[in-house]
Amino acid sequence: MTCDRVTRDLAPLLFLPGLLNDAVLWRAPIDALADRAAASVADLTLDDSIAAMARRALVAAPPRFGLVALSMGGYVAFEILRQAPERVTRLALFDTAASPETDARAATRRQGMDQLKVGRFAGVTTRLLPTLVHASHVHGPVGEAVKAMAERVGGGAFLRQQRAILDRPDSRPTLRDIRVPTLVAVGADDRLTPPAFAREIHQGIAGSRLEVLPECGHLPPLERPEETGALLRDWLAA
Repeated sequence: MTCDRVTRDLAPLLFLPGLLNDAVLWRAPIDALADRAAASVADLTLDDSIAAMARRALVAAPPRFGLVALSMGGYVAFEILRQAPERVTRLALFDTAASPETDARAATRRQGMDQLKVGRFAGVTTRLLPTLVHASHVHGPVGEAVKAMAERVGGGAFLRQQRAILDRPDSRPTLRDIRVPTLVAVGADDRLTPPAFAREIHQGIAGSRLEVLPECGHLPPLERPEETGALLRDWLAA
């Protein structure tokens, strides 16, 4: 079998990271799918609106592809489905929400943005890690990987991403229009987008599959890489 034939037989997948995440977030699942998928990771650090992030991702994406998204990446995935639904073959959503920002969360985001404008970008601190990952991962390689990603992404991208998140549209009315095989997954201990948000998405997308990962926070691809890879292999086979 030629290399071109092998490439054609792989399923094109576009991975969308979350806030202050880069391609490292998806490294383990992508490796686990190497024999099944041709993967690419979108750069969501350059734009300050969800619509612009989606447009940029679509320009670089294959003609048709599956979407795998986490948190902020999920907001971009919903926008891609609004802009070019005919190009999306399947959808996997991890630890995200279809609803717009609450007033309380918006105030917290703006406070963080204001602090950055007058000070140095602190990234993800050890104090902040318990809101992102399960307690068992705060100290160790997962926590260090989260902090390193935030440092690489940097303060400028953080401000752009926060503006995009604040202005994101309400995607709940469009859930009923999603007709592709859909996986909805969430960490059981996610404090940022708890399982209730995943259940709302699951209930809104007909035929979707819901999975709750035990002892896992907001970042299953890092916290539960083997389980995340297994879920995505099953999703691809569906």
